[in-house]
This record gives sequence, C-alpha cells and structure tokens, in this order.
Amino acid sequence: MVDAYDEAGELFRALASPVRIALVTELADGERCVHELVEKLNLPQPLISQHLRVLRGADLVEGVRRGREVAYQLTDEHVAHIVLDAVRHAQEGQHHGHR
Repeated sequence: MVDAYDEAGELFRALASPVRIALVTELADGERCVHELVEKLNLPQPLISQHLRVLRGADLVEGVRRGREVAYQLTDEHVAHIVLDAVRHAQEGQHHGHR
C-alpha cells in the first residue's frame, strides 16, 4: 500500500507545475507536436521542451516520431482525468468566490 502512495506522490510532483498541467490538458485531446503546443499555450519552445522532458521522465507522456517531428501523447488517460478534474475543481472554486 505504501508503494502506491509513493507512486501517487511522484505523479503529483511531476504535475506540480501550471505549465505541465496545461500540457497534459492539451494532450488529453490527442497527440501534439512541440510547435503546436508552443502556439496553443503561447510559451517559448525551450520552456515547453523542458516541461515535456519532466513529463516524459515521469512516464506520463511519450514521443512518437511523425516524419521530421516528434508528436507527444499521454501514456495513460487516467492522468488526463486527474488533471482535468483538478482544473474543473479550481474553476468551480473561482466561481464560488473561494481561493
């Protein structure tokens, strides 16, 4: 049981960044190339690549070669559910005046 808690802690550490949460949210809709993520999130490419490396290191995303580009996708849709639920929860708190 402790191992599961340790792994859950590692998962939350890997997600403990607004940029990584945004990346997982984008990848929940399907695979994306870095340039698509840069365009969608309006963030610099080196920053996107750095955060993708963290997510890849935590086995949350994987890269799939698409011609000359690499498309990233989630390795487990459960991660998308966790992130999307957390974002919805935060949005509900904003609507109710809680912070």
